Amino acid sequence: MKYTHLVLALAIACCLTLEACDEKNPIDDNPEENVDPKDQDPKDVDKPENPDDQDFSEIPFVWSEDETLDAGLAVEEFKELDGDVTNPERGFYYPCYLPMSNPNLSVNTVKGQRKQGRTILYTEYKLDKCMDSDIPESLLTAIQNNFDALREGGAKCVLRFCYKDNEATSNKPWDAEEQWVMRHIEQIKPLLQKNEDVIMLFQAGYVGVWGEWYYTDHFGMNPRTSDDYLPRKRVLDAMLEALPASRQVAVRTPDFKMHMYGLSLADTLTAQTAHDGSSVSRIGGYNDCFGASADDYGTFTGNNSRPFWKGDTKYTFMGGETCAVSDYCKCKASIKDMEDYHWSYLNIDYNTSVLSRWRKDGCFEQILRRLGYRIIIGKVKHTATPQVGEPYKVVLYLRNSGFAAFMNPRDAKLVFVADNGEKSTFDLGSDPRTWQPGGYRIETSFILPAAKGTLYLHLADPLLPERPEFSAALANEGVWDAATGYNKLLEIK
Repeated sequence: MKYTHLVLALAIACCLTLEACDEKNPIDDNPEENVDPKDQDPKDVDKPENPDDQDFSEIPFVWSEDETLDAGLAVEEFKELDGDVTNPERGFYYPCYLPMSNPNLSVNTVKGQRKQGRTILYTEYKLDKCMDSDIPESLLTAIQNNFDALREGGAKCVLRFCYKDNEATSNKPWDAEEQWVMRHIEQIKPLLQKNEDVIMLFQAGYVGVWGEWYYTDHFGMNPRTSDDYLPRKRVLDAMLEALPASRQVAVRTPDFKMHMYGLSLADTLTAQTAHDGSSVSRIGGYNDCFGASADDYGTFTGNNSRPFWKGDTKYTFMGGETCAVSDYCKCKASIKDMEDYHWSYLNIDYNTSVLSRWRKDGCFEQILRRLGYRIIIGKVKHTATPQVGEPYKVVLYLRNSGFAAFMNPRDAKLVFVADNGEKSTFDLGSDPRTWQPGGYRIETSFILPAAKGTLYLHLADPLLPERPEFSAALANEGVWDAATGYNKLLEIK
């Protein structure tokens, strides 16, 4: 965070020594991207070559169709939007550093950021005035008011708490004693439970300057053994327990997760173990020195760090910020890393030199479009001669051209609105969190309730289903209805 990142990063590099309806098979437009990290040789992934910028353009996508499955169906085709789509829980975020002297976030700030296409606010609370006492009620009230402002303004937060934001020796102690950290987590728990709907992600803060788990007085600067990691693990376990089970906590390096939970490369999450409610399925990552060096200033250490995160982040949040210009944040390298590590969110305010490079070299717009998920509908195939009271078959050809899948729970429903306004809703039978980058054929059917009407796809937030700004829009021309949060698929006349 801020200019002191360079000092922090160099120190880390030197000092850290951590060891349904029927959803058919994905249409894989880039098979190499689906190599299981367990099958990769660490030397192939842990020592990136000096990157160049010959080509960072997206590979053209070609739909793969089985005409035998779709015989006799009518077809609707769609056109992709050129630009970014303002969608929840993805994209560039706006940072809000909230000291105890002025911890307030206004609705106007939230709405202003949303108008600029940003649906995520990073909210960092600095608890420097209560390091050996309870969080005062005035601050707890302010935090609740900020959650309310996010909800009213149509955005969510990446949440972090820290005690200090400067690693100078004169600024010691850098963090609170464990007993007070645990007490502060206990105090914040009711707010986390009450405001699950507008919490996108909880970053594992508290420990160390900026809450980044390095410069620390009370948790061991350079943990090596399992016992060394126990105080940090107790903090992380407390955060997971305080947070609603649908939400994730992100740690600063892959080694932290691996060491605290005794994980090896063979234990990366899979489609079978993802989103199962276990602690390891709820621990993601954040990288606040993206592209700063060959190891992102100590983010990656050891042979297994990179392949572990490549596998794990298919199913957990990854995001953060850049912190320094290097050969490893050129366009080609940056886009490849965001694809490999499934980036969902990124700071719009730091590091400005890196962001300027991306704009100058021509990849900023691609990064803007592809952070998180980007769902495009190519075709809808459907029963050609619909009959009321009879099964109506619908086949969706969807593509996710983003860097990541949805990470938090999201509904996927078909909504049929008859000409008289009556609505009927049908579960699509497919979990959007399984829509990894690539193409999909999703087939379903339902009993047609009326002879005439319009069919929509509704990708709603299950906690905010009536708030259209929290529903997800397809990246297609002419389909999004901002008043309802529905995506128009076709009309039956």
